[in-house]
Parts: sequence; structure tokens; C-alpha cells
Amino acid sequence: MEIREPEPDEAARIQEVVDSSMTTSFRLSPGQIDAITDEQLGEETVTEKIDDDETLLLVAETGEDIEGDAVAGFVEGRLAGDWGEVAWLFVDPEHRGHGIGTELYEAGTEALRDQGAEHVCVTVLEANTEGHQFVERFGFEHDGDRRVEIAEESFVKYVYTEPDVDADLPNESTAEDADEDEFPETETTDGQLTATTDDGETVYIARDEEESGTAASFYTAYEDEDHADQFGFYCANCGSLDTSLGNMDRIECGDCGNSHASRSGESYDDSYL
Repeated sequence: MEIREPEPDEAARIQEVVDSSMTTSFRLSPGQIDAITDEQLGEETVTEKIDDDETLLLVAETGEDIEGDAVAGFVEGRLAGDWGEVAWLFVDPEHRGHGIGTELYEAGTEALRDQGAEHVCVTVLEANTEGHQFVERFGFEHDGDRRVEIAEESFVKYVYTEPDVDADLPNESTAEDADEDEFPETETTDGQLTATTDDGETVYIARDEEESGTAASFYTAYEDEDHADQFGFYCANCGSLDTSLGNMDRIECGDCGNSHASRSGESYDDSYL
């Protein structure tokens, strides 16, 4: 396996890797995957990034022991002040199990440090069901959230850093803006976060009882201040309390379609490394 910079004529193959990886490992609708790919990682965009000196792109070219196309993985990084950020990392599902993800991660972070990064962070889309555990394997810790707008839709990225790093994160203002907008259609009542149902009843939102969602988090909502009687769930994407709980603990918002499905340790595929 060889880790190298991509050639412009490999942009279409990179898009294929991104699309197949997101389809397998992201809890997103086909429309959301297409929108993210087209805007952030499509063929034309990747071609432009290859020519951009401020963007780090590396691909993993497979050896003869793995059948299929030569490019089987892709990582994108960038410098932001003293920080190097690993923004995207994808491995074609057909080529997992050969250490490609680990090789790309290590090569990407090393290249960012060679370019002057004093610290490294990794951002993972909240809906990436396997990416969070992958990053945690390298000792990184969840250190904040960043709301990003892609194709006119709001998504949340988790920011992971090495433990005990005493430095402001890159784009800190963006992360703060995401925090301010985290609870739409709510207010604070006697120090507690509350929302109002369509019937005019007040429910109490437990900020420390969070479940991930494809667009934003869900929080447990209670009928009482003591958080004894559960009302349901609050959707932080649109502020709705119209949520349902289905099979396999799947939560879905009836207003915006934001959804959550449990991610267990068994669902994680070690071959991603």
C-alpha cells in the first residue's frame, strides 16, 4: 500500500470512495449523502482542492493483494493557525480490513505536523456511526461541537482533540455559534431548560441525557421539574417535541425527519482501522 497525493484524474474515483463509505457508515438519507458529496467531496470540488496549497489531500493506493480500483481510501486535512485538522477520512468498504484507515490517519496527521501544526484535531460528522470510535482508538477525546452548513442543511461535527491540550480550537467562534443555537424553541424557567407542547404544557429538557441524531441531538423531555416522569424526546434540530420511539430504540422527529438509531459496540467494525 502506498500513501500519496492524488492526481487530478483520480477525482472521480475519490468521489466513488466517499459515496460508498458514507452509504455504509453514515446514518444519513441518500439525499443528504448526495448533497454532502456534491458540495464537499464531488469530482469538481476534489479537483479544485488538489490544486489548493492550503488543503492536504492524501489517497491510499492498494497493492496487488487487494483486488479492485487502486484508490481505496482518502483523507483531507487543513491548517488553521497552530492547529492541523483532519476533516474527512474515508475507506472504501470493499477494501477495509487492511489497515488503510490507520495508515491514512497517521500519514495525514504527520503531514500536518510537518507543515507546522502544533496541535491536531479531528472532526467527525455526528451521523458517522463508526468514525467516532475510530478516532477514540487513537486516544482523542470529544472536546466540543461545531455546526456546519452543507447544501443549505445544518449538520453537527464532533471535534476531537488530544487530552490536556490547552489551546483554543480552530474556528472556535463557529463552535460557539452552534452551542448558542443548540436548543431552538426553548426558554429557561427557574434555571431549567423548558419547551412548550402544542397543548400549552411545559416540559423540562434534560441537557445531560443526550442521544445523537442525523441532523442534531435528541434530549429526554420530562413532565416535571424533578425529571421523574418522561414525556418523550426533544429534537434540537428544529425544537419539536413531536418525536416517536420505534424498534431498536430508534428516535425520529415527525417535523424535520431528524433520527437516531442506537450505535452499540457490536456495530463497530474493527476492520475500519
